[in-house]
Amino acid sequence: MPTLERLRCGKLAGIKRLDLSCGLTQFPDEIYDLAESLEILNLSGNALTSLPDDLPRLHKLRVIFCSDNPFTEVPPVLGQCPNLEMIGFKANRISRLSGAALPPRLRWLILTDNRLSELPPKLGRCQRLQKLMLAGNRLRHLPDEMAACRHLELLRISANRFTALPEWLLTMPRLAWLAFAGNPFADGAAAAASQDISLIEWQHLDLQHKLGEGASGIIHRAVWQNAGAKPVAVKLFKGAVTSDGLPESEKAACLAAGAHPNLIAATGKLSGHPEGVAGLVMP
Repeated sequence: MPTLERLRCGKLAGIKRLDLSCGLTQFPDEIYDLAESLEILNLSGNALTSLPDDLPRLHKLRVIFCSDNPFTEVPPVLGQCPNLEMIGFKANRISRLSGAALPPRLRWLILTDNRLSELPPKLGRCQRLQKLMLAGNRLRHLPDEMAACRHLELLRISANRFTALPEWLLTMPRLAWLAFAGNPFADGAAAAASQDISLIEWQHLDLQHKLGEGASGIIHRAVWQNAGAKPVAVKLFKGAVTSDGLPESEKAACLAAGAHPNLIAATGKLSGHPEGVAGLVMP
C-alpha cells in the first residue's frame, strides 16, 4: 500500500519520519495526525509550491526536506517552527529567502541549485548555524552579519558569481570545509589546471561495465584501444550542479591535484563524446 494511502488510513500513527514523493500539489492535512511524533518530514520530488500557515502544529518537527519541487521562495512559515533545525530545498526555483523563514534553532540550511541573488542579513542571527549549502545560485556576496555565525563549520558557495571571498571568512573559528570553485575569482586557476592535459578520443575507448557512481558522475571500466588495449577507468560527468558545484570544477580540481601516492591521477580528458558529455580517463 502506498505511503500516502497508509497515512490516510491512519496506519502510520506514532512514526517519527515520513517520506512522501508522489506528485503532491498540496500539503496533505493528514500529516497533522502525526503532530505528537513527527520529527523528520521529507516532501522531496513533488510539485509543491507552498507550505500551510499552520505548519507549526507539527511542534516536534526537526527536519524538513522539500528538494526537487517548484518552490520560488523558502516558505516564511518555517521561521515559526520552534524545533526546526534542518531545512533542505535543493533544486527548486527559489529566488527569495526572507529573514522570517529562518527558525531560531537552525543548524543546517541546504539551498543548492536555485536562483538566489542575495541572502537576508538576519542569517547572522542564526547562532547555531553549522552547515550552509548554497552552490549553484546567483550570489555575488554574503551578508557581513554572517560573521556572527561563529559555529559555522561548512560553507559551499561554488558555482555562484563571487568576485572575491569575504575576508571575515578567515576569522571563523570552526570553519573546516569551504567550497568555492566555479566563481569568477577562481576561474583562472581552473583554466590553468586544464592546459597541459592530454585529450583522449571517445572513439578509442571501449566502454564496459559500471564500477561505481557518485553525485557528479558514473565510473566505468574501459579499454583504451589506441594505447595497446590498456585497461582504464572512465568517469562520465552527469552535468548537473552538485553540493560542491559544477562538474567542470571537479574535473579541474582532479587535474590540478596532479600525481600523489594516495591519489588516482587523471591520464587525460575525454574528447569527442557523441552527446558532448565531459569525462576523465584514469589508470
